[in-house]
Amino acid sequence: MTTVEQATIGGVSIGQGLPLALIAGPCIIESRDHTLRMADALGRIARRLEVPFIFKASFDKANRSSIDSYRGPEMSSGLDILAEVRREMDLPVLTDIHLPAQADDAAKVVDCVQVPAFLCRQTDLLVAAGQTGRCVNVKKGQFISPEEMGNVVEKIASTGNRNVLLTERGTFFGYHRLVNDMTSLHRLKHFAPAVFDATHSCQLPGGMGHQSGGNRHFVGLLARAAVAAGADALFVEVHDDPDRARSDPATQYPLDQFEKLMTICLRVARAVRG
Repeated sequence: MTTVEQATIGGVSIGQGLPLALIAGPCIIESRDHTLRMADALGRIARRLEVPFIFKASFDKANRSSIDSYRGPEMSSGLDILAEVRREMDLPVLTDIHLPAQADDAAKVVDCVQVPAFLCRQTDLLVAAGQTGRCVNVKKGQFISPEEMGNVVEKIASTGNRNVLLTERGTFFGYHRLVNDMTSLHRLKHFAPAVFDATHSCQLPGGMGHQSGGNRHFVGLLARAAVAAGADALFVEVHDDPDRARSDPATQYPLDQFEKLMTICLRVARAVRG
């Protein structure tokens, strides 16, 4: 079984023996100006806290609850915006892909391609992502065990690409509710560095009928717990006006509270890692 000890996104390395890293940004590209503004604000916070940082935003969210939900700009204009973030802000960038055909075009722009949780077993998508040579971050499906993610890493590694991250984002339990098993982080690290998605873990998938609900007030609690449990990186969706966000308004974390949250998480990381 393939084991990956460290992964690299741009100039940021994540994994065993390395500092806690941060992947953060709005759920979706809402506009060029908003994306650049969020990247600038988060980059400033990361520099003040001296935390390795990767900016994330999606050009498309193909798994929205409703056909009427906003999915983002079309791919070409979305990638142009992410390219501008990468160039003007000097930040590594991560974005989702949903189809094998999207992999090469995304990889020309971003430093890490991300496979959504519902697609984590799609062999063609994983292989296409691996073939880009970019770091591949795979969200663990809510329907499979941490041990099954070993097969996911093998699929990507079959392309010769061992630059892989695995992200825990909650497990289904009952109707709509997600729960977190913090032992999953330790178990995922048998295969690749483990990231904890603190915002999607607070979702109530489809809980509002036309869109997902969530419990944003648990984000800080879960983030602290995940760092204490050994997460190699945190993934947090952040917005300057979460209640008006065009995707996942119930779980995106307020920008004006984010620096305080990360300050606490870094203190936990220092305590746990000695």
